[in-house]
Amino acid sequence: MTSVIKSLLRGMAALALCMATAAGAADAYPTKPITLIVPWAAGGSTDILARVLSEHLTKQLGQPVIVDNRPGASGNIGSAFVARAQPDGYTLLIGSMSTHAMNPALMPKMPFKGVEDFTPLGLVAYVTNTMVVHPSVPANNVKELIAYAKAHPGKLAYATAGSGSTNHLSAVLFAKMAGIDMLHVPYKGGAPAVVDLVAGQTQLLFSAGTQTLPHVNAGKLRLLAVTEAKRSPLLPNVPTVAETLPGYELSVWYGAFGPKGMPADLVKRLNAEINKVMTLPEVKAQMEKIGVETATSTPQEFGKILRRDADRYGKLIRELGIQAE
Repeated sequence: MTSVIKSLLRGMAALALCMATAAGAADAYPTKPITLIVPWAAGGSTDILARVLSEHLTKQLGQPVIVDNRPGASGNIGSAFVARAQPDGYTLLIGSMSTHAMNPALMPKMPFKGVEDFTPLGLVAYVTNTMVVHPSVPANNVKELIAYAKAHPGKLAYATAGSGSTNHLSAVLFAKMAGIDMLHVPYKGGAPAVVDLVAGQTQLLFSAGTQTLPHVNAGKLRLLAVTEAKRSPLLPNVPTVAETLPGYELSVWYGAFGPKGMPADLVKRLNAEINKVMTLPEVKAQMEKIGVETATSTPQEFGKILRRDADRYGKLIRELGIQAE
């Protein structure tokens, strides 16, 4: 046997061993607890979603999946922690359209790249994004609200969780497409923005249904529309903003990520386990109660959504001149 053939055979054997080892590692995974990073404080919709996911993943994987809240810098602190972690499947992230598609355009100094520094594992949910007004506003639909805003330029005050937040982008896009001038009132978070809207200190808010629907159901706020391209299956009788302003859309999604460079077999395994959780009837029912629509995808499909929205919202943010506080 020539030396060339011997070298070739040794190389093939080494490759087979590496493939077998990698496959074995994916099959054996996990052998220790997994940390699921939430880049926001406890109690919000992302935290609730992560805790439901971790509970069921713990049962399925046979190892504890521990939720670790690392809030700060609009989700950048927790997300950057995962971007720097080893790609071994033991440090994962629940990220969002905000952290991965919006922040890179809003903040000139980012500690990570929203697309390149992560491995998309799968889409997990959409949060119904609502358009609500205080009952004192004389508008029962989007058309009437636009007419009211045009009749009172610069007077209609809309609340947000801060400059550069999802609800800020929703409102600025609405104002641009409707041709109206509104007054921006930023708060340090979504909760105080809702509190002041209920109190009548502001008149309009675009926010997740998890925060607004309890007040709508109590008669303290009026629900006019949702911001997704299609009507939400959770609120089928509520129109979209696009039914009045064709082309208007802002969808808020959440997804699971790992650091870049994760092995393909491990990504496939985690995607299957996450999809299994998000299709459980009890999980779907639990999420619907807080205005969250569970979702599933392949890693490749989720990657396409991520890249699409990073391009779409990044361009929009730059065009509108929005900057984070």
